[in-house]
Amino acid sequence: MKVEHFAAIPIFVAVVEAGSFSAAAAKLGLTKSAVSKRVQQLEAALNVRLLQRTTRSLSLTEAGERYYDRARGALALAREAEEVAAGLQGRPQGLLRISVPMAFGRLHVSPLVPAFLRRYPDIQLDMAMDDRMVDLVEGGYDLAVRIGNLPGNSMVARRIAPCRVVMCASPAYLAEYGAPSHPADLARHNCLCYSYYRGGAYWTFHGPQGEIRVQPRGNYQVNNSEARRDALLAGLGICEMPTFIVGPDLAAGRLLPVLTDYPLPLHAIHAVFPERRRLPAKARAFIDFLDERLGGDAPLWDEGLPPSVLSPQTGKPS
Repeated sequence: MKVEHFAAIPIFVAVVEAGSFSAAAAKLGLTKSAVSKRVQQLEAALNVRLLQRTTRSLSLTEAGERYYDRARGALALAREAEEVAAGLQGRPQGLLRISVPMAFGRLHVSPLVPAFLRRYPDIQLDMAMDDRMVDLVEGGYDLAVRIGNLPGNSMVARRIAPCRVVMCASPAYLAEYGAPSHPADLARHNCLCYSYYRGGAYWTFHGPQGEIRVQPRGNYQVNNSEARRDALLAGLGICEMPTFIVGPDLAAGRLLPVLTDYPLPLHAIHAVFPERRRLPAKARAFIDFLDERLGGDAPLWDEGLPPSVLSPQTGKPS
């Protein structure tokens, strides 16, 4: 097909979407005869009939349906390319609405906000901290930070950093109750539970013989992991915690890792956003900023951790 015939593709798409030659002509600012002629030239170039015409109706042939699907997608990509090229000339701007987990948001995202807004002064940031899983589309969010299992839906995810999870307790608690040597020993310990844990009602370990599932039981359950940290430090019990919360406590010896021979599932911290062909510049700027400050396989919160915690984990990633 000659290059000049490609110009007829958007006209053909306009005819299909408008439902008639006359309506397409009005939309495109052309005459009806000009629109009809360009579609006929396209059909001649392809050597196939795309439209079935009658005096009262217009419909796609089988070949026309297939061609329309591809042509519409190609036009969308072309428009996206134009928007991206135009967007490169301007600064990210506008209202950016994000959702972040409570503890991670307070400890690691909130401290970055001033630097981000100084870099992008035309962005207005609206950050919601919530440990519950929110619907980004329904809630009107541009993106979210999520940790652990990602649901199989229409979200697109970009990995920012690993999230190590370690079973731990205070030295005082372990001195009084002893350290478990096998996940089954947790049945004799006071396990501190997290209300919104999406992994289910069980803690899953990975040992030499495969997966081991334990149902934690204890006298304290809370929907905030920083509150669990407070309970750990007070010697109330034992639980699994992400190192982005307890990393400094483990490095300083205020908490001690246990069951390191039975690693918990691997996790990762992701930026997720609704599936779309073009990510808004303001959202891309924030994701890139997170990656710049927090990204990589050796995040700042893991500095100084005991070798037993930093050693390669064998658990299945999630």
